[in-house]
Amino acid sequence: MGNLLGNWRLKEPSTVEECDSTWGSDSESDEDDSGASGSGSPAEGERGAGDASPQKMKRSFYAARDLYKYRHSYPNYRKSRQPNEYRNLRFYLNKIPLVPDIYIEEILTKWRGDYDKLEHNHTYIQLFPLREQGLNFYAHELTQDEIKEFQSTREAKRRFLVAYSLMLDFYGIKLLDKSGNVARAPNWQERFRHLNSQHNYLRITRILKSLGELGYEAFKAPLVHLFLEESLCHSTLTNMQHSVLEYFVYTIRLPATRRRLLRYAHQHYRPAHAFLWGPPPKRRGGSAGGSIGAGSSGIRAPAPTPEQHRRGDEHASSGIIVSSHDAMMCQELAGGGLVMVAARGERNQYDEVVPL
Repeated sequence: MGNLLGNWRLKEPSTVEECDSTWGSDSESDEDDSGASGSGSPAEGERGAGDASPQKMKRSFYAARDLYKYRHSYPNYRKSRQPNEYRNLRFYLNKIPLVPDIYIEEILTKWRGDYDKLEHNHTYIQLFPLREQGLNFYAHELTQDEIKEFQSTREAKRRFLVAYSLMLDFYGIKLLDKSGNVARAPNWQERFRHLNSQHNYLRITRILKSLGELGYEAFKAPLVHLFLEESLCHSTLTNMQHSVLEYFVYTIRLPATRRRLLRYAHQHYRPAHAFLWGPPPKRRGGSAGGSIGAGSSGIRAPAPTPEQHRRGDEHASSGIIVSSHDAMMCQELAGGGLVMVAARGERNQYDEVVPL
């Protein structure tokens, strides 16, 4: 029985629609959802309705699946048999160096403003560890035990925020407060010209994921909102539009926050009829409240989360159901999405509690 349970894997989603619960019935409802599909100006809507040209763009299943796994804490994750050395935590405590032989304090005190070094040195991305193996061979995967230790270590958390601020400065952005609010830095024009190239976007996705793993989930939305505003409203980061909507937004675990960001994006996206990330159309002739995937008929509903698998089968009379192994404490619950709790905290504009 032990071997059977150890080899059991949850069925993973097989379509973009199954990966995305943003607009699904399992997401918490709010008053603004009723107008989500009506975003954009009437003129845009009329023009879009009369445009018979086929829509060429489509969402990436690779991106949707990758971010589904991240948001649901890697449901088929297998704990490593190697001893947990807490290398990421020890690095942030300045006890071991980054390869090759660079300590965290040197990076935080000497690299700020050295944009050439930050551009061409790729090993420093280890500053933002994940529970997955990235492209950097030297990066060490986070473990659940290490995450708990990291979040309870004041010195490590302090250095992590300094590292985040350093990278924001590299991108022409400044961190305003401990709630995660951000704004343009004084050198934003120079840095945005550099940021408007796609080779930086994989790094930004990693940074956003790492924020969520290490206790700063609420820092994501203000940064993503800034990127949406700059790319859609001010046209300063036009090359970033697709990456923000396809990747950055979907690193956010709380469905209600994703919906607010996507409604904002839909209002400013042009042409409005080509927006791929809105709510699916209402099912015609079906049961009340039913919906299907956007631009399709018969698409299956979003896949149940691991937590919902566990809940739904507690009353089952047969079969073996295994919940996600070593799951994160923060989960998307059917009744209200991600819950972040802290003894003390501040709130940003998305009304999420942020641990100090």
